[in-house]
Amino acid sequence: MASSMNSLEAIQKKIDAVKLFLSVSLSIANAHTVDFYTCDVWDQFMAVPPVEVLTEITLNGDHKRAPEHYLNHGNAKKITFGFCDDSKRLVDVAELLEAAYAHSLPGLGVCVGRTELLQSLRHTDNAQPLEEVPAAVVESDEFMNSKKSHEVQAMSEVVASLAQRCRVKQVIDVGSGKGYLCSFLSLRYGLQVYGIDSSSSNTHGAQERNRKLKKYSRAYQRHSKANRTLTVMPPSGQEDLEDIAPGEREREDMVKMSGDAEKEEGRRDGEAQTNTTGLTDRNEEDAMTSLTSAILLEDNSLPELDQSDPASAPEDPFLSALCVGMVEPTSPRGPPSELSLEERERRKRENLERKARSWVNSGGMGSGMLYSPLTSYVTAETELKEIIGELEDAVMVGLHTCGDLAPSTLRMFVAKRELLSVCSVGCCYHLLSEEFDPTRQECPSSSVCGFPLSGYVREQSWFCGRNARMSACLALERVAKGQGIQMESLFYRAVLHVILKDHYSSFKSEKRVGNVYSKATSFVDYVWRALRRLELDESKLSDGVIQGYHDTYRPRMVEMEAFNMLKVTLAPCIEGLILLDRLCFLKEQEDVAFSTLVQLFDPLLSPRCYGVVGVKAPGTELSE
Repeated sequence: MASSMNSLEAIQKKIDAVKLFLSVSLSIANAHTVDFYTCDVWDQFMAVPPVEVLTEITLNGDHKRAPEHYLNHGNAKKITFGFCDDSKRLVDVAELLEAAYAHSLPGLGVCVGRTELLQSLRHTDNAQPLEEVPAAVVESDEFMNSKKSHEVQAMSEVVASLAQRCRVKQVIDVGSGKGYLCSFLSLRYGLQVYGIDSSSSNTHGAQERNRKLKKYSRAYQRHSKANRTLTVMPPSGQEDLEDIAPGEREREDMVKMSGDAEKEEGRRDGEAQTNTTGLTDRNEEDAMTSLTSAILLEDNSLPELDQSDPASAPEDPFLSALCVGMVEPTSPRGPPSELSLEERERRKRENLERKARSWVNSGGMGSGMLYSPLTSYVTAETELKEIIGELEDAVMVGLHTCGDLAPSTLRMFVAKRELLSVCSVGCCYHLLSEEFDPTRQECPSSSVCGFPLSGYVREQSWFCGRNARMSACLALERVAKGQGIQMESLFYRAVLHVILKDHYSSFKSEKRVGNVYSKATSFVDYVWRALRRLELDESKLSDGVIQGYHDTYRPRMVEMEAFNMLKVTLAPCIEGLILLDRLCFLKEQEDVAFSTLVQLFDPLLSPRCYGVVGVKAPGTELSE
């Protein structure tokens, strides 16, 4: 599966190329919008009019020269990427745009496509055929928005293929959030999934969905049985259920469920069962889909079932396929302050053991279990066995893990011999800590930083800067399709900074203004609201003075628009360096047999679309 084009040496050369480009252009990305007028940012960096920048960006589409054009351009002093060597100002917009594309991940040609990766994983000697759980197939778009559905479906197939290749059944999702990926992996592919999240509210939400699943599964299953009976022999004048659209049928099921539950609770468990020999998998899947949709939508309008009578909750074939933690009754809870230390430790231990139990096979609607949500803050030093009692060889995944959690996931993959493969998609680059931050504010000397990760980039003490990392979060593809930046709010904030400088000698108040723009009806209203938020003397200004600032700088708003469009253009290059650093880290590890960057998602739907994938060599064991 390895390719000489993406060898360690090749990746290092691509890193060098991106660093060379950013060494010239990164100053644009690091310029703060708040200071745009107070520091005269446009004249500081630009030697061309803003209209020329906007025109070139609008017409840009063929600026796709190969990176070698820039790498072999000659002496380093001649490689300007559109910037004048002497003044350091931009003089050739087209040259900058060409260079920006050439030093993005698509321009570097370093990524593989999702389909190509899947084919590689499935055509290895170790790989087994990818299998789904027929009775547990769910449609992700029934309980997720289109973006999350797209991400979960695309990533789950890759994760399942990694699990098949490594011959494992466990998946550990770090930063699992609400657990959509975990649930989908478990229900569709029959994988044993542990979702670890540091937020107790997220894991509590998952547990609440499990609680509702327990209460309503019986009602849904019996309602499904009634539907199947109607499908075989529909009453006269009633529309055949097969003619009802799936979404319509599910909405009707949701409305009827409460009444059906009350009726079914009154029936005796020993009544004769109808012959189910002729039932189809489609009927079982419909019941599963309806049930899962209700739970994962967290529909709080559903009425509570009466649980006072233990006899009213008979053994359920679907519940028998779930992890024990969702079936066992909970002990009466009291205030934590009333519990002894021994009791608290006992409950904590029992809770972890209960969550860590594996699935229970049954002959019901499928053996796939919902995932086990665990609350824990994890780092590369975290002992997974202390969190997961029955830890086995596993795949580690992270879908849009914020800031330092993404590099921590890769460090954990390398350090833990139980983790045989990894698929990590990061986000929130502005939350990354940098080891070589000159201020050392984001990464104290005693902590492990998120960037750089590889030894190669660390040796060069590379530093991006928070504003540049913030720029890396911008979505070039969305902006190119007209989903632009809210320019007026940025303009308001920059002009406010001029007012603060002129009248209040305030330069560091931008962190305290907050989201005032969304409530303001005009620039004058915006300033008054900001002054009240900052607790500044309003008597120094009047409506006329404030409006005067607006009118003075309004003609220069086009400068800000052009400058921010250049920031958007540079965003893929900064993101590319961060991801290449992570890929380089994996390639530096002797026990990692395969590693690559893969484009998992459509960037229009999910701008953070790249994943880092790694697979260890078979039989590799790391020293403790």
